[in-house]
Amino acid sequence: MARVGIIGIGHGQFGRRSDATVQELAFEAYREAVQDAQIDPKDLDGSVIGSVPEYHKQRSLPGVVQEYLGLNPLPTWLTEVACASGSAAIRTAWMGIQSGAHKLMAVIGCQKMTELSTPEILALMGRVGEVQWESVFGTTFPAYYALFAKSHMHEYGTTREQLLQVAVKNHFYGARNPNALFRKEITMEKAMESEPVSDPLQVYDCCANADGAACVILASEEIAKKSSKPVVWLDGLGCATASMSVLRRPNLVGLPSAEQASHVAYEMAGVTAKDIKVAEVHDCFTIAEIMAYEDLGFCKKGEGGRFIEEKQSYLEGRTPVNIDGGLKSKGHPIGATGVSMTVEVVKQLRGEAGERQVPNADIGLTHNVGGIGQYCFVHVLRRD
Repeated sequence: MARVGIIGIGHGQFGRRSDATVQELAFEAYREAVQDAQIDPKDLDGSVIGSVPEYHKQRSLPGVVQEYLGLNPLPTWLTEVACASGSAAIRTAWMGIQSGAHKLMAVIGCQKMTELSTPEILALMGRVGEVQWESVFGTTFPAYYALFAKSHMHEYGTTREQLLQVAVKNHFYGARNPNALFRKEITMEKAMESEPVSDPLQVYDCCANADGAACVILASEEIAKKSSKPVVWLDGLGCATASMSVLRRPNLVGLPSAEQASHVAYEMAGVTAKDIKVAEVHDCFTIAEIMAYEDLGFCKKGEGGRFIEEKQSYLEGRTPVNIDGGLKSKGHPIGATGVSMTVEVVKQLRGEAGERQVPNADIGLTHNVGGIGQYCFVHVLRRD
């Protein structure tokens, strides 16, 4: 099977972007990616947009983005699987190139979330859970992940302090990421004193909504090999689903979709969890990162709390995780998140991450969850 390479990356500022429309956010990232790839936009033969349309006043978002980027009449379409929409867009473009239908594609994850109020966003996110038997009774994203946290604490003795150590780590690295929403370190004391959200989760356990965009340029093997920059190959792609109803799952201490997706991605890439030098995981809540350590095989089940406590997910640790600040510090413009993760891993594998650089990083991973684990995409990236 021919390989598909990433030859260009671009990333805009995440935050409360009242200065830009969603198509302007997309343009920021797209322009940077095209310049990075050193290509003529006329050579592109298609685009895929990762976004969740309910958050925008504009319907049929790919049309306005495509027009603003000057890419008409090239084909474009939308991928939407909640918070994993960006990774779904990457997988879709990868399939398009693998099929031979395309050779050079732009993948843009973009989201404008701050046009809606917090209650409106909470209501939309709550409906990602099963509407008939769960969200109709008032479940919210924090409440769902509080169930995971409570279960993990009961089953394995995970502590509130271990949860918040994830936040302390991610804010430490986010303070060093110029594109992050929150560029400020926090102390454990400050995190512990933050207001409760949904027991046991507190304010600093939760990521923030944001506006933003990221872009990657995918190329066929033939085109990628002509790139003047180190090529990062998409060598393993796994995706899986789980029941819409969280309470129909066998347990609430991990995400079965993440375990299955990682298994497929590792097998396809011919690697194991021990080979991963740097990872971007979906830390919408601190418990989500701890579960990801275990679901991805970075540590055994039940040892995620100790993994962060021993700083094994720090830059100097066994498997550095979310060295760009993660969703927790960077912000979570849901359609852009999976593409943003990919941009960071490509930077790391190219050796372009500056003071956040992981030494000798040649294999990286992204783990992007949609909904409350109903969807999960795991991608393994490699630099030859």
